[in-house]
Amino acid sequence: MILYDYYRSSAAYRVRIAIALKNLFVERRPVHLLRGEQRDPGYRAKSPLGIVPTLQLDDGRLITQSLAIIDYLDALKPEPPLLPKDPVLAAQARAAALTIACEIHPLANLRVIKALQGEFGARDDQIAAWRRRWIAEGLSAVEALIAPAPFAFGAEPSLADICLIPQVYNARRFDVSLEACPRILAVESACTAHPAFIEARPEAQPDAE
Repeated sequence: MILYDYYRSSAAYRVRIAIALKNLFVERRPVHLLRGEQRDPGYRAKSPLGIVPTLQLDDGRLITQSLAIIDYLDALKPEPPLLPKDPVLAAQARAAALTIACEIHPLANLRVIKALQGEFGARDDQIAAWRRRWIAEGLSAVEALIAPAPFAFGAEPSLADICLIPQVYNARRFDVSLEACPRILAVESACTAHPAFIEARPEAQPDAE
């Protein structure tokens, strides 16, 4: 399998964590978002939206969208499971993950920021405020959803942790205060000591700059 990736993409970061948790070998091919490589026609043939990550299977079939890729990996190698066995906890873990992937991440991703700058003339300080607003509001909701034990929904990492840690990375990158999020900070502490999360962090990737 081949993962089309960018070291600082939080969506790709999620998939790298899942790959590491599953102890799978996946070839990585970086797509440099700031250089516009995602708009190359060859890559757009793989990812019609021109986003990362994209997973190419050994038979050539393609899967886009980080949560769809993670779901495939979980089905491909069921152990360790990425959702709790209890159906309510599993649904709650999904809800936390979707809050991040659907409610926080899209509002601060590169395509949206470029549109705010290029089409609406937003200044750098306005962009910074925009990012801080939506990340802080979203993480406040996640704070209320999780119950560290020590991970977001139990003794082992789940889909919620896989989505949360890249978003916390972005929060720190964009100077969003986490003082009001003690549960998130507790989960972060547990995750940053876990080998899979260490392996997947942006600074550890071959294309890191």
